[in-house]
Amino acid sequence: MRRLKCIVKVMVVAVLIPTTFCCNKVNDTQNPTITVSTMAGSTKGFADGSGNIAQFYSPAGVCVDALGNVYVADKDNDMIRKISPSGMVSTLAGSSRGYADGSASTAKFFAPTGVCVDLDGNVYVADMSNHRIRKITPNGVVSTLAGSSPGFAEGSGSAAKFYYPVGLCVDLLGNIYVAEEFNNRIRKITPAGVVSTFAGSGGGNADGNASTAKFNNPTGICIDLQGNFYVTDYSSNRIRKITPAGMVSTLAGSTEGFADGTGTAALFDHPFGLCVDKQGNIYIADMWNSKIRKITPVGEVSTFTGSVSGSVDGNLNTALFGSPCGICIDSNGDLYIVDATHHKIRKIDFK
Repeated sequence: MRRLKCIVKVMVVAVLIPTTFCCNKVNDTQNPTITVSTMAGSTKGFADGSGNIAQFYSPAGVCVDALGNVYVADKDNDMIRKISPSGMVSTLAGSSRGYADGSASTAKFFAPTGVCVDLDGNVYVADMSNHRIRKITPNGVVSTLAGSSPGFAEGSGSAAKFYYPVGLCVDLLGNIYVAEEFNNRIRKITPAGVVSTFAGSGGGNADGNASTAKFNNPTGICIDLQGNFYVTDYSSNRIRKITPAGMVSTLAGSTEGFADGTGTAALFDHPFGLCVDKQGNIYIADMWNSKIRKITPVGEVSTFTGSVSGSVDGNLNTALFGSPCGICIDSNGDLYIVDATHHKIRKIDFK
């Protein structure tokens, strides 16, 4: 399996609360007013500040809150960064590599990859190489919601075990869903910290009931307004769907490659993160194809933007990405994308 050289095990995904962070527009790839820009970041490193003064080091996950603040899992800096609506980058939590709860300025993470935010402003982190799910309150207190040493175990808090959790999302009831790469499962964490398996039974590629379905290194997860979950099944190059009734199916994709089309006729090359708008359109960070793909509710896959690998701003036809991984959508319908190899946060503006 190919990996970016900057990644410890994997990169991340985008996740949202659907009724708060979904698009209200029908997207038009021919609309010249849709532009791609660099919101923050420049060369590899660490620096707070605005625009290209700020520096990230292999950022991975991204999400946005109701006020337009963007949160970034800055994986190789082992920090969670925050970008204000005006473009000012600051460090929300994290100090150095390791594991420690406590105040935001002294807490430690180890290769955080996924981030999501709930309706109360709590930020949840898939602390990948610590095999834990962490929580950052609006007051800046970091705690461990669930997880301990690497492995697989259900239970509450530290009794539960994960094996490289990567992507996560939260529903309106405060339940957190985790795409767990090496256990090949989707796990669920209640607000009280009780962990169970939501879908998946081990490595492979099998549709069917959630208890018997198989995933192959899932990395991204999001939820739509009807309660359907969508999963980027990274190593099987597929986008999977889990209904509220617990049935798993393949929405699009088959073998590794690149092709637009419907359902299994479409091809992806290690899709990583995804998000969904209010119309039910899904946007995919197709990492190794260096593209942003779009799937309609009927499973029709097209290339939304991107072509060859690069870092170019502009319109949808000319913009270039390196290895897009995290992706999310705000209340205006604008997309935020982590361009991992270029250490940048890009934005697709529909205004």
